[in-house]
Amino acid sequence: MTWYAHVTVATIVYKENKFLLVYEDADGEKVYNQPAGHLEPEETLIDAAIRETLEETRWQVEPRAYLGISHYTSPANGVTYMRNSFIANPIKEITDYPLDKDIIKPVWLTYDEILERKDQLRSPIVLNDIQRFLDGESYPLDIIYTHGE
Repeated sequence: MTWYAHVTVATIVYKENKFLLVYEDADGEKVYNQPAGHLEPEETLIDAAIRETLEETRWQVEPRAYLGISHYTSPANGVTYMRNSFIANPIKEITDYPLDKDIIKPVWLTYDEILERKDQLRSPIVLNDIQRFLDGESYPLDIIYTHGE
């Protein structure tokens, strides 16, 4: 068996003291998460973050900073994730855009509302990313080098 880490992206979208999250069905469990997903072939990390946010929330976003990378192994399935998190500005909601099949609905929640749902977060990375954002952690997007561009 070949082991490999799953490369994923996630996006922190913050507007009017609220965070854009998704309420989703993850293997039969209803959980909250940032818009997030896997990097696809021939895609940059930034493009993946833009795509996943649109597919899961109907929001077009403009990434403005890199929050960082989180290394996490899920105790539920043993999968290791290398999660690249971005900070993005909301640009426009496309209300008729079809949501990914596992997304129940996108939601805007305050920090306190997220804390109230702490036991319903998909992983500890969700709250960790929010806390890092609130602490002011961020890096310029050009910290990510894409070979060939």
